[in-house]
Amino acid sequence: MAISAAFNNYRKISRPILNLIAAQFCLEGVNTSFFLLLNFYMVQEGFTDYQVAKVLSYRFLAVCVLAFPLGLYIKGRKLRPFFIAAAISIPIFSHLIIISIQEHWTLVLNYAAMGWGVGFTCMQVSALPYILLNGKPERHSEAFSLFFLAFSVTLCSIGISYFFANQLNPSFFNEKFTLQIVSTFSFMALFFIRKIPRHEQLSYKIPFKETLQKYDWSLVIQAVTPTFIIAVGAGFTIPVINLFFLNVHGIPSKVFSIMGSVTFLLVALVMAMMPSIRRKFGYKVAITLFQSLSVLALFIMATTEYYKDWSFAVYIAIAAYVLRQPLMGAARPMTTELTMYFVGKRNQEIISALNASIWSGSWFISMQLFGLLRQWEFRYVSIFLITVVFYIFGVSWYAYLIYKYTKRTGNTGKEKI
Repeated sequence: MAISAAFNNYRKISRPILNLIAAQFCLEGVNTSFFLLLNFYMVQEGFTDYQVAKVLSYRFLAVCVLAFPLGLYIKGRKLRPFFIAAAISIPIFSHLIIISIQEHWTLVLNYAAMGWGVGFTCMQVSALPYILLNGKPERHSEAFSLFFLAFSVTLCSIGISYFFANQLNPSFFNEKFTLQIVSTFSFMALFFIRKIPRHEQLSYKIPFKETLQKYDWSLVIQAVTPTFIIAVGAGFTIPVINLFFLNVHGIPSKVFSIMGSVTFLLVALVMAMMPSIRRKFGYKVAITLFQSLSVLALFIMATTEYYKDWSFAVYIAIAAYVLRQPLMGAARPMTTELTMYFVGKRNQEIISALNASIWSGSWFISMQLFGLLRQWEFRYVSIFLITVVFYIFGVSWYAYLIYKYTKRTGNTGKEKI
């Protein structure tokens, strides 16, 4: 009954929000297919792992540079045009990236990666404020969870499809062709965005010259601090996790794809239940406990490199990876909700922009450092343990935010179900 009631709440999300999330699903297909397969495709085309990291960093650089000014610009403006820009630019730049890798057009590849990042910025920065402004307040938790579910569900679907298609005909259904199919399909996002009403609820516009006076910067800085700490650490790990399994445990792309599918199926299931978990147990369980267990799983996974020659090491690494991702990923909708409520309505667009900028900026720096560390022959375990240290500080700061928010509002996240 509890599970049925939890899923029934998703049916109450308003139609414009569902269309936005459907478009997000189409675009996340590109993101997840690139996450699963792009690194393998680049390695096959002769790129080293530090060269792969450098290319990925340009995407994050574009988001870092653009997200904050975009967050200031969209305040008080219609957000639908930014969704259209994302739906057009992401598929185009995705195809350009694939062609540039094949032809080894390094300069074009770097610019295409930046353009790809700009497209995702338009969606990332605009979508969450749109949900808060135009969605039902009592369904914000479900809308956030469904929005972030897009990554997990598309990764699961693409990973399973690629595994079986590659098994059937590996020469035809290879990394390149799969990326091309998904990039073309992502144009479907336009279909759903066109169904979003042109009329929308706008936020209060703040003139640029009043930026310093009109935003609550103390609250904003407190809210983005854990995002920054966790993002820096995650940048050393998440974009190159498939290289860890390839180079340390010898796991090829088709096996990693099925691993990712199982993992993100669990992410999707747990994330779908997070609004109910939050209402029953509060933010301390939904955020702090889940993230803490995730950090432990990452530590276990990373340290398998110490005994990688033992036959069971690869199985421990896979098990830890499969557990780590649902625990950390499932908490993200709740951390987003917490920080949005923590800063208040006036600051929600800027917090969305800063979160996107911080994630990408931190990942840009982390990818550059990762490339250098690999060139200096640092082992993956040494690099991943850096992530563990950052995560410990980030999780502790979220616990502090929960304490501050609860003290100020009396809201622990628990509700009567």
